[in-house]
Amino acid sequence: MSMKPIHVIGGGMAGSEAAWQIAEAGVPVILHEMRPERGTEAHQTDGLAELVCSNSFRSDDAENNAVGLLHEEMRRCGSVIMANGDAHHVPAGGALAVDRDRFSQGVTEALESHPNVTIERGEVAGIPPEDWDSVIIATGPLTSPALAEAVKGLTGEDELAFFDAIAPIIHHESINMDVAWAQSRYDKGEEEADKAAYINCPMDRDQYYAFIDALLDAPKTEFKDWEKDTPYFEGCLPIEVMAERGRETLRYGPMKPIGLTNAHQPDVKAYAVVQLRQDNALATLWNMVGFQTKLKYGAQTDIFRMIPGLENAEFARLGGIHRNTFINSPKVLDGALRLRAMPRLRFAGQVTGVEGYVESAAIGLLAGRFAAAERLGRDVTAPPATTALGALLTHITGGHLEGKQTFQPMNVNFGLFPDIEKPTHDADGNKIKGKEKGRARKRALSARALNDVNDWLNASAAAEAAE
Repeated sequence: MSMKPIHVIGGGMAGSEAAWQIAEAGVPVILHEMRPERGTEAHQTDGLAELVCSNSFRSDDAENNAVGLLHEEMRRCGSVIMANGDAHHVPAGGALAVDRDRFSQGVTEALESHPNVTIERGEVAGIPPEDWDSVIIATGPLTSPALAEAVKGLTGEDELAFFDAIAPIIHHESINMDVAWAQSRYDKGEEEADKAAYINCPMDRDQYYAFIDALLDAPKTEFKDWEKDTPYFEGCLPIEVMAERGRETLRYGPMKPIGLTNAHQPDVKAYAVVQLRQDNALATLWNMVGFQTKLKYGAQTDIFRMIPGLENAEFARLGGIHRNTFINSPKVLDGALRLRAMPRLRFAGQVTGVEGYVESAAIGLLAGRFAAAERLGRDVTAPPATTALGALLTHITGGHLEGKQTFQPMNVNFGLFPDIEKPTHDADGNKIKGKEKGRARKRALSARALNDVNDWLNASAAAEAAE
């Protein structure tokens, strides 16, 4: 007998990963993507898994960083997002950054060529038809108004939202390398390309304060009346909003000068540094790290050309801002990501209240696995809360304070994990002291997580083999 397909709405990071996991489980899936028939204010192509903001998946350190740990767990789950991230990486020190066009093309080609995947272009407006008995809504922060209103009606919840901003991208040939230099912070990275993965533009004290003054005085995007009470996500604040919090804020944030030595003037300590990160494999495009902005376009070009080394900068894309939406997941979703008011609907990705490319894809991975297991008549088993996957799932389905409106978008971090007994001695029997205690704790959390995710995957494989 032919198996009824699962429908996935949204071809972004979460939807693409969900569709891949379903297909790999041997279940037919129909992936619905409204682009190019209906565009958004942030996307520029009709490719699946298009990266609309940064090109970085952040740290790839699985031992000491929670997002690096999430990378590794997803690799072990056969993630199409991580496979293509690895295949199309560009130098980024200890981070995993990708050529955004080749990455999207790779994901698109993988899904288009999979025998269990059908891709349908066009908007799904409103609640999906009743005969779609298993649906994953992975429409992301730019959910179409018709679908957003339908979901709002089902949940009875007021819409939760925050603003997210996009950083500018600069043509490499327009950067003055007589002023700027290539170096990763603290020369981090195994290969020489990684140690020189960032372009650094130094500022002295006067240049920095002139830049801050210009940021504060420049015209910004005006919000509509219905948007004015929407908060920003703290992990992606526009630079001018950070500057408004204090004149030194940027020097201790994206413009911190520590760990960098000016190759042109080694004895001169920069007061602040603007970093650029490679954005494509050809190294012709570079992203301004941490420079999300709501400045008007004309102001952006004038102010960013005040940065030493960028006096003649040519921009492939200027910064922008868009409104993201997310549901009150702990209240409206169950532990398997199903909508309590209509269990045939699952949610995945950023709309559930996770923040970040990899986190969004991770929730898509779980939603896809849960939906496939359900279709195949298997038990739906969540990953342990001790894993990065499980910690994220716990956060969005119950990791909030009961009776309080505390739920906000969250990146993966070790604060979401159940605690562990802190190691007191290293492998050689030496007592762990000072800052090394924190690092040892992170390594212990990571080791436990990878052991537990392996057990979870092995148990799933054993149950499948026993059928």
